[in-house]
Amino acid sequence: MSGADEESRLKALRARIDALDEEIQRLVAERAACAREIAEVKRAAGETGNGLYRPEREAEILRRVVARNEGPLSDEAIARLFRELMSACRAVQGPVRVAYLGPEGTFTQEAALKQFGSFAELRPLGSIDAVFREVEADAADHGVVPVENSTEGVVTHTLDRLLASPLAICGEVELRVHHNLLARSGALADVRRVYAHQQALAQCRGWLEANLPRAERVAVASNAEAARRAAEEAGAAAVASEAAAGRYGLRVLARNIEDDPGNATRFLVIGPQSPPPSGDDKTSLVLSARNEPGALHRLVAPLARHGISMTRIESRPSRRGRWEYVFFVDIEGHARDPKVAAALAELEREATLFRVLGAYPRALPV
Repeated sequence: MSGADEESRLKALRARIDALDEEIQRLVAERAACAREIAEVKRAAGETGNGLYRPEREAEILRRVVARNEGPLSDEAIARLFRELMSACRAVQGPVRVAYLGPEGTFTQEAALKQFGSFAELRPLGSIDAVFREVEADAADHGVVPVENSTEGVVTHTLDRLLASPLAICGEVELRVHHNLLARSGALADVRRVYAHQQALAQCRGWLEANLPRAERVAVASNAEAARRAAEEAGAAAVASEAAAGRYGLRVLARNIEDDPGNATRFLVIGPQSPPPSGDDKTSLVLSARNEPGALHRLVAPLARHGISMTRIESRPSRRGRWEYVFFVDIEGHARDPKVAAALAELEREATLFRVLGAYPRALPV
């Protein structure tokens, strides 16, 4: 192909891109106008605030987007584009206020951005308790808190707070967690102290023992706090995300230092009520049984009889008596599904404590 032919082809392709951009922009504006009309219909019906975010509807849209994706963009890329599109259109309807376990630069912030997009009003708070209180007081529409890590297990404080709160689980987010060693300057050999959340220290224990055996390890409230300290202290490093490196002006000394390359954390979205079924859902329960032989087996037997899969069970002290426990259980399906509802009705009759913590769309794998 001659230089003139190549230039002519490039010119034609760029003109096509310009035309597509115009069409995309027109369609985006049309979508936003529809979103604004939906908001007007909702307000006329008396809906405000929390009614603007429909997790079951957004989950359905994203599943369809991924199912019809034929490339060349990856499923993850196309899902991210549509999440931001939905976030921008939701903002046309009105602000959605989201509290999350901060400070800025934490993985919980990444989870909140993944779920709500960058057009939501994200508010970092200093503790899991504070996130719950903010939503309970209607100072935020929703909250995002960590609940489980694939290598280090559950975040017990989140479970305890769910047990005591009137709020419901209305969504979940799964985030691949990559830890990096960050420092203000210098090299690996200059690191004398490593700051990180205790979970991050545990998730990187093998790497730290192999590469920084003499460095002191100091647990702090969050990895973002670790990055802040590392930015102020010579000879200090932090285990944190690349987002934290950018925020606190740190260099990445080593990437992906987690011991498990499949390391992931699950986060819960909390709000005043759970959404309707989306077609691919989970239900979370808290249960308690009599302290007698076979009680737990009888408690969960209705799930097996109705063909309901239990994806997680975790015990916690009930705080109602010595050696008494409650069980946090996740099952497949929505509490309103007929088969699930029948199993839950039987289970409630057997349990000494029974509560549906929430029914919500299953996290997308992208």
